[in-house]
Amino acid sequence: MAKTKIAVIGLGGIAQLVHLPVLTRFNDVEVNAVAEINKSRLNTVGDKFSVKEKYTDYREMLLKSDSDAVIIATPTSTHKDVAIDCLKAGKDILVEKPLARSFSEAKPIVDAAVKYKKKIMVGMNIRYRPDAMILKSILNSGEIGRPFYVRCSWIRRQSSKGKWFTRLEESGGGVIIDLGILLLDLSLWLLDYPPVETVTTQNFFMNTGSVEDTSISMLRCRDTSVVNFETSWSLPLEKDLFNLTIYCTKGNASLNPFRVWKKVEDQFFDLTPAQSINPVYLFKKSYLNELKSFLGAVKGLNPIFSSGEEALQRMKIVDAMYKSANTKKEIKI
Repeated sequence: MAKTKIAVIGLGGIAQLVHLPVLTRFNDVEVNAVAEINKSRLNTVGDKFSVKEKYTDYREMLLKSDSDAVIIATPTSTHKDVAIDCLKAGKDILVEKPLARSFSEAKPIVDAAVKYKKKIMVGMNIRYRPDAMILKSILNSGEIGRPFYVRCSWIRRQSSKGKWFTRLEESGGGVIIDLGILLLDLSLWLLDYPPVETVTTQNFFMNTGSVEDTSISMLRCRDTSVVNFETSWSLPLEKDLFNLTIYCTKGNASLNPFRVWKKVEDQFFDLTPAQSINPVYLFKKSYLNELKSFLGAVKGLNPIFSSGEEALQRMKIVDAMYKSANTKKEIKI
């Protein structure tokens, strides 16, 4: 069986810790090319993972490489140009979140995918956690009724120490872009994508200059469901915190810890599967599942999940969150 050839553009932390180690474990995949402007990093990482073709200019890679698909793991400010160039070159793409810095910057990428008939997947790995996938199936079954309220938090150190990460013009934002967009995506996916009608956000700049390091938001949806979430790099905690609770008409469920409760008359019954899952395993498995899904889509075995079209709607909400924070008003979408 011919191997699927994958190229990676950008060899920062996510490529080194996740994409390359996972991809090189698949027997039916070959990482045949990498591109990175830092020549020392290019050679070190490329050699470590035995990649044959190494380029400092991704455009040269697109001209010379015969990759089937490309993973884009570059700073957010570069996503638009890199993604459109890859699509124009006939490549399916996986773009690390966020798709772009704003809705207006993301839309041309999605339009290019339609024009060149190629696939876009955006890296929303949290929905690929095994516990999140089980929770989604429970919600879809109707076992605990209709979900109407999601409350979630993610407090941890910032995901990258790269200087670009806290420069507004390069990253597009702070903790909202880093962690908030993942909670937003997870919440709306669990709720089955109700249209969001209004957004209220308050941002704080405790240890950063141009980007927010703590953010609190409330979203009201057309079907009356509500999402309330907080994200932070700066709130003081002894250890990282990630949790989500979803309340339904016949029970509730949570992640971290994973629990499921069903209400029958006045009693709650524990429907939690009898197994404990290590958080490190969940993190690793989320990326493994995400990359398997992308490779399956490239081969035509399954549809694209966390698509460019979905990401475009997330960016519209993110834009409204920043507008709300800046104007100190509720924003209608």
